[in-house]
Amino acid sequence: MSLKIILLLLGGSGLVGVAVGYFLRMLILLGQRGSMELQIRKMMLDAEERAKRVVEEAESRTKEKEAQIATELKERGNELKQTEERLVRKEEMLDKRQLNLDGEQEALARKNEEVAAAKTKADELIKAQQEKLENVAGLSAEEARADLMASIEKQYESDVESRMRKLEISGNEKLEQRAKEILTASVHRLGNSVVSDVLATTISLPSDEIKGKIIGKEGRNIRAFERATGVDVIVDDTPGTITLSSYDPIRRQVARIALENLILDGRIQPAKIEESVQKAESEINAIIKKKGAEAAYNAKVQNMDPKLLMILGRLYFRTSYGQNVLDHSVEVANLAGMLAAELGADEPTARAGALFHDIGKAVDHEVPGTHVEIGRRILQKFNVDEAVVKAMQAHHEEYPYETPESMIVQVADAISGARPGARRDSVEQYIKRLEDLEAIANNERGVEKSYAIAAGRDLRVIVKPEVISDLEARELARRIADRIEKEMQYPGEIKVSVIRETRVIEYAR
Repeated sequence: MSLKIILLLLGGSGLVGVAVGYFLRMLILLGQRGSMELQIRKMMLDAEERAKRVVEEAESRTKEKEAQIATELKERGNELKQTEERLVRKEEMLDKRQLNLDGEQEALARKNEEVAAAKTKADELIKAQQEKLENVAGLSAEEARADLMASIEKQYESDVESRMRKLEISGNEKLEQRAKEILTASVHRLGNSVVSDVLATTISLPSDEIKGKIIGKEGRNIRAFERATGVDVIVDDTPGTITLSSYDPIRRQVARIALENLILDGRIQPAKIEESVQKAESEINAIIKKKGAEAAYNAKVQNMDPKLLMILGRLYFRTSYGQNVLDHSVEVANLAGMLAAELGADEPTARAGALFHDIGKAVDHEVPGTHVEIGRRILQKFNVDEAVVKAMQAHHEEYPYETPESMIVQVADAISGARPGARRDSVEQYIKRLEDLEAIANNERGVEKSYAIAAGRDLRVIVKPEVISDLEARELARRIADRIEKEMQYPGEIKVSVIRETRVIEYAR
């Protein structure tokens, strides 16, 4: 019984505890709900306050912007009003000018009508006067004009001829002066020294004992040397020297270098000779390659085949009238480039044609034909531009002048060859050339005296005035020049001057 009561009490107390716990929980939840509502209400109040501030700021900025825009619109309106006033004033001025122009145009039209009427009246008066004159003279206007012109031509024929001659002389003098200015400027710009370079073929020996070693036993060494080099070795009684003779300048230089190396070495025998010749050939080939490339660089000629430059480099060992042909070719190229620039021609073509104008001389002792023809074949073999071939082929007038560059190359070649000291003649050749020039002039009819001056560049011919007229003097100068071109060989050009002097003397007593 007591156990049941205890259990009931325990159960009742448990239910009471649960009820009390639930009640307490409800009280806690109600308290928390009240605090959350307060927080939410506070947040809503804060949000409303911030929104109010944002709206107020926005309204303030909007009012400021509206005031700014209103100010700008007012300023724009003022500017447009001023612009409109200016346009109105300009329009009024244009209207006034148009009225003035209309008045001037009407005045000009009236004057044109008056001038046309006066011209018509004058033409009628002139026609009537002309008809009256024709009736009196018995000739028409055309016939009278023809008779007048004929009489004037007959009367002043000598004056007209003299005036035409003066104009011709004046024109020629101006052209010649301009040509001299261009040539002088080109030569002055080049301004390099002229060196006459003749490569030596005489070898100096340190002693006569070396001469015996070069000859060898029964001439064995000298024969081996001649076979290896292709040159003739001349050993005479002149002490301390040996002469190398060959038409091929390359072989001559190979032989010179090889012989000098053998002399320095002191061991002269067939095997050593062959070794020395091979070494000398290698040195010469290196020099040829270097000189060809240097020449193309100095002449400003680019993009050429290296094999073509090798052939060009061979000209370093070739001379003409004592002038080194490779140096001459570079000089001609620079002169041609300057002339082409002055005259408006193609400068690269002129330079290339001038650089290769004597390239045929590098192999003319091996290949038949003139050096111009050989040079044409060489350039065509290496597919050089046809314009360059045309520029180089006419420098000795074997081919016609087809392009301005061909004439420029010929002139540059003549300038280079005619420079003082550029080429060297013997005294005998120099005197003979002067005598031949004077003989050609003296053989002509009416020639009194002739003088070859300026190193044979100028021939002065004095004629008898009673035998040769002015017209015949012109023909004589041309005839002498033609004979010189046909009968003589000379570098550059020769000027022929025929002098006919007439003096009339009277005495007043």
